[in-house]
Amino acid sequence: MNKEKRRAIFERLREANPNPTTELEYATPFQLLVAVILSAQMTDRGVNKVTRPLFQEAGTPAAMLALGEEGLRERIRSINYCNTKAANIIKTCRILLERHGGEVPNDRAALEALPGVGRKTANVILNTIFGEPVMAVDTHIFRVANRTGLAPGKTVREVEDKLTRLVPKEFLRNAHHWLILHGRYICVARKPRCGACIIYDLCEYKEKTA
Repeated sequence: MNKEKRRAIFERLREANPNPTTELEYATPFQLLVAVILSAQMTDRGVNKVTRPLFQEAGTPAAMLALGEEGLRERIRSINYCNTKAANIIKTCRILLERHGGEVPNDRAALEALPGVGRKTANVILNTIFGEPVMAVDTHIFRVANRTGLAPGKTVREVEDKLTRLVPKEFLRNAHHWLILHGRYICVARKPRCGACIIYDLCEYKEKTA
């Protein structure tokens, strides 16, 4: 795909949704961090159902730490891998309080040092909270990047690096959200909704349908 097509794709995505953001519900950076940790192997809708009451009860690192691992596990039991996630979140709360004054750090290394936080989660926080032009490549973005020809790659990191390099700079801040939403609602896994796609004529997917 050439740079003219890439620019046209993001111009259309921006026109359709000028201010995209995550569908995870949160009020503070800490709450988004917890929500993203919980979101692995989960839908945002499923996470939001759990975090609405959870954040009302324990919306800070100190309050969540006070629940303890068992208490948190009880409150997130509908979340996949709730035992592991509860343990990681409690450990993360302790580290935030002991090393970062209860604040979520604006630093990749510090974020990735938190239990349950990998590169993708760190990228979500850096992008959504701190406005950094980074790409958190999930299954939706990986699929869209490969299927459309936007930034094909065999691994998540390869796609991330290509998107970071190839997406025009003015779009990079919001590209993460545009591509996730496009993959979630239009360019879906089994039967992409090509007839409803605003970038249909720019897409290089060989099997696209009218």
